[in-house]
Amino acid sequence: MITGELKNKIDGLWDIFAAGGLVNPLDVIEQITYLMFIHDLDESDDRKSRESVMLGLPFESIFAEEVKIGDRKVPGRQLKWSVFRDFPAGQMYSVMQEWVFPFIKNLHADKNSAYSKYMGDAIFKLPTPLVLSKVVDCLDGIYSQMAQIQDTDIRGDVYEYLLSKISQSGLNGQFRTPRHIIRMMVELTAPTPDDVICDPACGTSGFLISAGQYLKENYKAEVMFNREKREHYMNRMFTGYDMDRTMLRIGAMNMMTHGVDNPFIEYRDSLSEQNADKDKYTLILANPPFKGSLDADTVSPDLLKVCKTKKTELLFLALFLRMLKTGGRCACIVPDGVLFGSSAAHKAIRQEIIDNNRLEAVISMPSGVFKPYAGVSTGVLVFTKTGHGGTDNVWFYDMRADGFSLDDKRTPIAENDIPDIVARFHNLEAEKSRPRTEQSFLVPKEEIVANGYDLSINKYKKTEYTPVEYPPTSEIIAELKALEAEIQKGIEELEGMV
Repeated sequence: MITGELKNKIDGLWDIFAAGGLVNPLDVIEQITYLMFIHDLDESDDRKSRESVMLGLPFESIFAEEVKIGDRKVPGRQLKWSVFRDFPAGQMYSVMQEWVFPFIKNLHADKNSAYSKYMGDAIFKLPTPLVLSKVVDCLDGIYSQMAQIQDTDIRGDVYEYLLSKISQSGLNGQFRTPRHIIRMMVELTAPTPDDVICDPACGTSGFLISAGQYLKENYKAEVMFNREKREHYMNRMFTGYDMDRTMLRIGAMNMMTHGVDNPFIEYRDSLSEQNADKDKYTLILANPPFKGSLDADTVSPDLLKVCKTKKTELLFLALFLRMLKTGGRCACIVPDGVLFGSSAAHKAIRQEIIDNNRLEAVISMPSGVFKPYAGVSTGVLVFTKTGHGGTDNVWFYDMRADGFSLDDKRTPIAENDIPDIVARFHNLEAEKSRPRTEQSFLVPKEEIVANGYDLSINKYKKTEYTPVEYPPTSEIIAELKALEAEIQKGIEELEGMV
């Protein structure tokens, strides 16, 4: 969570844009993202240069002695943030507008790269040299503040706080998935260097970034130094689809600044026939949109065969099953209604997952997890595509706390079930003897089927009732009579005093 001086600096940055006439939150986010990317390019290039020297490997800087921009060749060094930030405002503005921005727009000659696709129509919108100078100074202050905070996730926190302002503005509000919930889902599915990972509703690529960070933490030698697996990590491992070009542009740059050279981030309506992906991915991580419904004519017919509905939350589950390879895993967020809805479509998709694949876990989350953006109750489903069944026992967990208060402020608290969720999920053998009065327990498939494929935890959770012994009725009546006599006596004493 962003607090204190860093929060004030980011709010101040937002105010600079507002004072300069840029008030559309999507425009502001885009411009800040471009500038952060330019800053990070400089830092990343310096870091790669140092690493190459240490490893004795050749390295060619993207800021070569001369860089071709259009028909001109310009000094590459002047495109570095650390250099042009010291220029006078007028010169900095000219360099940014005429050199730096065209440079980053054409940074990847491969027009099929995620970055090139979404930078092609990007526009530099800062109105004056003074606004640019103030923004650059403010960003320098933010980066300096981030460097003082000993937290590897601080850059993600800053970006998350910036993105939250889209929702706060009431314009094009995005349904944000808290990063600690994303991380929990990544740890539950434990990505490997051989996985092919997809988020069909990727937004700003939060799930893909978290999966990439998990791999770097747990398989650094393989994804960084094994040539074949590094090439897979950089170019083929990550795929994301969305229907908001602004979010895709931000998501593509977000992935690149987190060290993935060429993620496949594409504009696509995942539920339509436009998306032909089938048996392609080994891992899907997603929080698909689950408000509203679609015109059935726009939905891919093979999804409607699984569950005939217009509800996006059910269609996305059918989509995940289609897109996964046999043996592929999925962790996705669903609204509570998916777990217990009684319509034919609700039952059909639950039956498909339970009977024809392997449902492993249902994690019930408290309704405050998505505040302040939404107060909806949700759960996490974890399942594996088998195509021939395999559900034996389903693990249920009743999450009561996620490390933050469940009100709109979402302040950090000590209570946090997430480490326990991850630990218990990876040791399900120990769950077999756990009674249903506890937070987690296993339920056999036969019982779920007998309950109409209902996956709400309250259907199976047992509550311990402590017997309370009350005194006999005659004793209670005697006490009431004594109390009444005492009250009457008090009233008579008051009347005597009047």
